[in-house]
Amino acid sequence: MHRLTALSLAVCFAAFALAAQHPSAPPSRPTAPHDSVRGAVSAVDVQARTLDVTTGVGFAIRVVRLQVPADVPITDRGRGQRESMRLVELKAGDIVRAAFGSRPTGLVAYAIERVGRMATGVDSTP
Repeated sequence: MHRLTALSLAVCFAAFALAAQHPSAPPSRPTAPHDSVRGAVSAVDVQARTLDVTTGVGFAIRVVRLQVPADVPITDRGRGQRESMRLVELKAGDIVRAAFGSRPTGLVAYAIERVGRMATGVDSTP
């Protein structure tokens, strides 16, 4: 009987020790983003470090507001992937692809790539 009690106590302590080794808080930044968006930049707020991207499929249009931390790589396909750019260089009408993840504070960008620019309008001919 004493062996059974000692064995069950050892198993119980081992389970608690194993659970204590794994932190319950998630990492601050996952290794792989879980979502991405492609669309047109509709607004850039440099002070708040946010970027609004308008995207859609068919008749469904949505605006995704991304928080852009200072260490997020922003690249321009036209300049080459190695050259980075600053958030202030993104303008409304730029076409971007952004990888992001969800945090309790909102959606946070992990990487942003400018892939092009929308035309500003259609020339009219009389």
